[in-house]
Amino acid sequence: MFFNIPSHSGDPILGLLEQFRSDPRPHKVNLGVGMYYDEAGAIPFLASVKEAERRVVDAATARVYLPMEGERAFLEVVAPLIFGAALTDQLPLATIQTIGGSGALKIGADFLHRFFPQKNVWVPSPTWDNHIGIFEGAGFIVKSYPYYDPETRKFAGDAMLATLAEASRGDIVLLHPCCHNPTGVDPTKEEWTSILDVLEAHQLLPFFDMAYQGFGAGQDEDAAPIRTWAERGRDVLVSLSFSKTFSLYGERCGALCIRAGDAESAGNVLAQLKLAVRRNYSSPPTHGMRLISTILNDAELRAQWLAEVEAMRVRIRSMRSALAALLRKLQPAHTHDYLERQTGMFAFTGLSVHQVARLKDEHAIYAVDSGRICVAALNEGNLPVVAKAITEVLRST
Repeated sequence: MFFNIPSHSGDPILGLLEQFRSDPRPHKVNLGVGMYYDEAGAIPFLASVKEAERRVVDAATARVYLPMEGERAFLEVVAPLIFGAALTDQLPLATIQTIGGSGALKIGADFLHRFFPQKNVWVPSPTWDNHIGIFEGAGFIVKSYPYYDPETRKFAGDAMLATLAEASRGDIVLLHPCCHNPTGVDPTKEEWTSILDVLEAHQLLPFFDMAYQGFGAGQDEDAAPIRTWAERGRDVLVSLSFSKTFSLYGERCGALCIRAGDAESAGNVLAQLKLAVRRNYSSPPTHGMRLISTILNDAELRAQWLAEVEAMRVRIRSMRSALAALLRKLQPAHTHDYLERQTGMFAFTGLSVHQVARLKDEHAIYAVDSGRICVAALNEGNLPVVAKAITEVLRST
């Protein structure tokens, strides 16, 4: 039966990681995969997570099935991260624990397609490739709206607003509330107001994907567009990933939170989300969730974790500025100010596919074909090497 099954090239980012792992060159640098590395070039084991794990292991019990929506101790601390404690108490919400941020997007996509199969899903151009894959896989027609202007290397706000104004009523709009992946270009507060105005005027449904809360301007600042929209009394979906901010990549822990019109609607939505979970993986895993809920439900551990996230944010920002400064020094005729205007884990360098290939082949520096690099993978040791390599491929192209 399987003789005629075609092959698949695989995920470009995860495939790049496999190439990197098999590269024997000792000076290789991986700037492709979106993971946070410390100054020593290692994935950190956060002190808050280490202490939480000690407590969880000490109190270990049998691993029974969790409820389909997840454990209450976890669910009760998730929504305040998104909406803030004061606003959360006022909102009719349906919240579930998911298998990472990707799982939140998948469950949300399945839920939406079941009840709104004729709607379109709009994603920014460019965006994370898997956004398209997840929504197309759920059965949606996926369209794109302009987001990034490669000429100015800035947010293409006017083009985005004009395109969304032509969307059909009830269409779903995928948005990055902070640290846009892959460009690192975020709208200003005023630009967000204009975006939300268009969504409201044309009755579009936003689906915010927040994978990097705290890595942009700060915890509350990064969630501001979501909170502003919720304050308008409008429905919204939010997927949340804890992989980066807790450095728990392999635990696959995330959440999906939906703001509905009233308490009865929120209850109905929750029931349908549980059904979608049952049809996918039945119930979520325990360990990562218990680490996160232990931290967020303990004042001392929570404060420690927030300080660690802030330290990561500051280090990312410092690496971004240092890269821009080195490139300016190596290429005085060029401006690299755009790097410092961007925010979050990623920088959009403007390198072509050919230039990215040369970085890999000639310098053992791995980046995504789009020219996106992970700023969080830079450190004082590899920064000069990366800056010199980028300069060389730009000069000789």
